[in-house]
Amino acid sequence: MDFKEIAELIPHRPPFLWVDRVLELQSDQIRAEKEIPADLELFQGHYPDYPIMPGVLLCEAVFQAGALLIASDLKAVENDSVAKMVPVLTRINNAKFKREVKPGDRIEMLVRLTEKIGPAWFLHGTLRVNGKVAVMVDFACTLIEDKS
Repeated sequence: MDFKEIAELIPHRPPFLWVDRVLELQSDQIRAEKEIPADLELFQGHYPDYPIMPGVLLCEAVFQAGALLIASDLKAVENDSVAKMVPVLTRINNAKFKREVKPGDRIEMLVRLTEKIGPAWFLHGTLRVNGKVAVMVDFACTLIEDKS
């Protein structure tokens, strides 16, 4: 899945799109990646002498991968009322930061659906850098009506 297909599923756009491509998509999990540009403007202000990617944005990359998983599942459902729904983050639990992500790194997100109850989706995400776990987080999304 490339940018065009990603843009059809979630509303995020550069500079706030934190998924470059989807590597694998199954009904209950997604694997996606993002190249962290070395020249991102935020590195000028986030530890300028020792630039690291903010943890909140690493979590956002995981959440966007999760939104892609949910949106792809919703797209498969041919129901007009569901087609007008969008996933919105409603819970963050157990966020753990294990490793730094530096300018120029490539991150890989693996998000697994752990439970689905009505309009609520419970997920577990792992973000890796250089094959090693950098972030782990549990989160939930709930479907709301897209009023745009």
